[in-house]
Amino acid sequence: MRKISVKKIYDAIYEMVQSSNYQLPSNVKKKITQSANLEKNEMAKLAFQYIIKNYKLAEKNKTPICQDTGLIVVMLEIGQEILFTNGDINETIQKAVADGSRDGYLRKSVVSDPFKRKNTNTNTPAIVHYNIVPGDKVKITIMPKGGGAENMSFVKMLPPSVSKVQIEDIVVDWVKQSGTNPCPPIIVGIGIGGNFEHVAYLAKKALLRRKANTKKEYKNMERKIFDKINQLGIGPQVPTGGNVTSLAVYIETAPCHIASLPLAVNINCHASRYKEVIL
Repeated sequence: MRKISVKKIYDAIYEMVQSSNYQLPSNVKKKITQSANLEKNEMAKLAFQYIIKNYKLAEKNKTPICQDTGLIVVMLEIGQEILFTNGDINETIQKAVADGSRDGYLRKSVVSDPFKRKNTNTNTPAIVHYNIVPGDKVKITIMPKGGGAENMSFVKMLPPSVSKVQIEDIVVDWVKQSGTNPCPPIIVGIGIGGNFEHVAYLAKKALLRRKANTKKEYKNMERKIFDKINQLGIGPQVPTGGNVTSLAVYIETAPCHIASLPLAVNINCHASRYKEVIL
């Protein structure tokens, strides 16, 4: 049994809440640069120049990449041989998010009730996912999720007779309807399988992927959806459109019930922010 003080969890999350808002992951920056070189529309090229300039300035000055610093999503993979000590892990996580948001001058974006809309003024509660895995390590992932892109997401419970091609068309049509609302160029996370709540988690988890799916059939689906999205002509938030609407498409799957085929799409803007650490 390995003991870990919750103070270590606090310190990690406190720092990651801030740095994830200041610095894009290297794979996302690489995707943006590659896509900028592929863009043919002159106004869209200029938009990419500003996107790149913005994330470089944010990293240099330690200021938020976007004014919407997001509802913080925390994902923990906890080794089953871990024992947390010196405090409550749930309270520790929320305090670290609140303190990190305050000291990092991040916008407070959480309301305490869906209809009363009173701001908590702490950027909490964060959304926390726990997963127990073998071993004695703790992997922490922080994802600040902006409202604009999150609003352009969905879950559909489809019949098992739906084909891969139909799913591809459903996703592409939804991106078309979303237009510039999710701040393209976008990363599209797709969940297929599981059940109603799990498929949404799969779609969000897909946004953290760095490579294409290892299964050939899903890798092909990712490529087909990606190509179709980039043929829509939406482009990177300019009136004249462009040939780059998506930076990447990733699919995560899970077993599901014989009577259903759950589908979820979770979209992220070009500022696809996340950070990971293993303790």
